[in-house]
Amino acid sequence: MKQHRATLAVAIGMSVAGAALSVDGPNLLTDFGTALGAPPAPWRFVGLPYQSKPMTRFRIVNHEGARVLEVSADESYGNLVHDLSGAASDARWLSWRWRIDVDNPAGDPQKRSGDDHALAVCAMFDLPLAAVPFAERQVLRAARVAAGELLPSATMCYTWDERQAQGASSNSPFTRRVRYLVLRGSGEPLQQWRQERRDLRADFLRLFGGEASAVPPLLAVSVSADADNTHGHSLALLGDMVLE
Repeated sequence: MKQHRATLAVAIGMSVAGAALSVDGPNLLTDFGTALGAPPAPWRFVGLPYQSKPMTRFRIVNHEGARVLEVSADESYGNLVHDLSGAASDARWLSWRWRIDVDNPAGDPQKRSGDDHALAVCAMFDLPLAAVPFAERQVLRAARVAAGELLPSATMCYTWDERQAQGASSNSPFTRRVRYLVLRGSGEPLQQWRQERRDLRADFLRLFGGEASAVPPLLAVSVSADADNTHGHSLALLGDMVLE
């Protein structure tokens, strides 16, 4: 179980044929229209290669008069990915609203045994291989060959973590190709909506500035939740995700 997270950057970049957002101006990524239940394309579920453990459940629900994404993790793993291309690859701002209704108190992103999140919003970038440290570069190259496609070389995840201070940053304990930034930390009340608006370029340089002085193209945005390491449970909601 512990070894599977070494492939996290690979797993959240695994692709199947589908549309990618390629437009100018602000774009509501969570415009679900009249849909309920499974999120429609271009959103797609991505798990681990040959995943046998339960899959995190993503579904569109009505909440307070709006359609939002409900994310339920129950000893599970999973990501909901929205691929990007064209002008969207140069987007600078990402905004959304989110809330945690049921937290997983056993989560601890500093340890492999506790690296579970009730909710994470991630941005995946195509950092040039030459900027990736040698050992990590070889792992990424092998993964790209196995997948037969371009996989993200740098992923930053915004998290809601009741056990860390707001603004704390860290590497995933499984791979340095994934890095965390805590937006809502200890003392943040649950079951209340919170609004975010992030400068993707500034945050990328904060987390990966030691490897790059320029921001590479944005490959995808994902919503993630997992509880497989702690064998726990969490429930969260997300809506109004806008890329501009």
